[in-house]
Amino acid sequence: MSAAEFLFTSESVSEGHPDKVCDRISDEVVDLYFRKAIEAGYETPRVRAACETAATTNRVVLLGEMRGPDTITPDMVEEVVRAAVRDIGYEQDGFHWETLELNNYLHAQSADIAAGVDEGTGTFTDEGAGDQGIMFGHASDETDEYMPAPISYSHRILKRLAELRHSGERPEFQPDAKSQVTMRYRNGVPVGVDAVVVSTQHGAGYSTEEIRELVRPVVTEVLPEGWFPPEENFYVNPTGKFVIGGPDGDAGLTGRKIIVDTYGGAAPHGGGAFSGKDPTKVDRSAAYASRYLAKNVVAAGLAKRCTLQLSYAIGVAKPLSINVNLHDTANTDERKLEARLMEIMDLSPRGIRTALGLNRPIYARTAAYGHFGRSPDNEGGFSWERLDLVEQLKDLAG
Repeated sequence: MSAAEFLFTSESVSEGHPDKVCDRISDEVVDLYFRKAIEAGYETPRVRAACETAATTNRVVLLGEMRGPDTITPDMVEEVVRAAVRDIGYEQDGFHWETLELNNYLHAQSADIAAGVDEGTGTFTDEGAGDQGIMFGHASDETDEYMPAPISYSHRILKRLAELRHSGERPEFQPDAKSQVTMRYRNGVPVGVDAVVVSTQHGAGYSTEEIRELVRPVVTEVLPEGWFPPEENFYVNPTGKFVIGGPDGDAGLTGRKIIVDTYGGAAPHGGGAFSGKDPTKVDRSAAYASRYLAKNVVAAGLAKRCTLQLSYAIGVAKPLSINVNLHDTANTDERKLEARLMEIMDLSPRGIRTALGLNRPIYARTAAYGHFGRSPDNEGGFSWERLDLVEQLKDLAG
């Protein structure tokens, strides 16, 4: 294989994967706090959430620090936990939405952390970042949604499996699943698929070959025509049967699938997870802002690929740095682009939250199939996928 030709692989996991069950629950709790804040007339910028979830055989444990209206009760939290598990589809002996045991250890946010983040209460007068850290955003012209192709197709395979399961058309499929797509690139452009791996939980009594033939049309439908891998590189449940799955088969934790959540390894990740966090946590909000800017850069024709890094200090509003890398595909000057991006978007936590409308109950929908490459919705979800900065960037081309 020449230097101009290479293979790259990304994986995705389904909404029923144990870690994704935990991400979904954590984000449902965040949404609950925003919903109840709006209902109670509580200022949504004051909501704080850092909800971690662990799950194992018929048990869910909530840990973390929260702040919100007094109207929120433990019963409300339990209700959203059980509803999330039911919606995913778990009604199994080892993990069932109705019979699982819930241990809720959520408590009030640390006063020391609050003092560094709330406006006018810390060392600096402006509302500061909820933590220090580095965040990355990325975009590529490989797909219509400006995402790297391997992670995009991995997500699509699992979303289609879930659609067939939820509709009742394929009751053989159960909630837990993983996919992996190996893409062949030539001169930086994806030209075909070299291998596909799909492992899906299934009902008892089905052979591996039967499940393989149920998965085959899904992969054929998702991949472009002619891109189905060689038969010897099409793997379905390669260890054999997969009946015991979900948190009954493997414990889950919030935040363990950060590469699945982002770009499938095709771009750097700052290290912080997203789910369970309110938007003062720049792990989440600045990663969304970075994606927003990078996507608009590529859509404006300034590059074929863009990776953007931001960095923050806890309690400090202004980002410490911005770096744009156009991967030798630039149609503009990277340093001039950095300056323009800082001009057209306030990258303080409050500025990001305001520009993207993040103080809303929009987070549970992000918990599976990636936080990026999705379509903005009417309720404000995936606002960071908008392309409304393109006109402000086009004049930098050339």
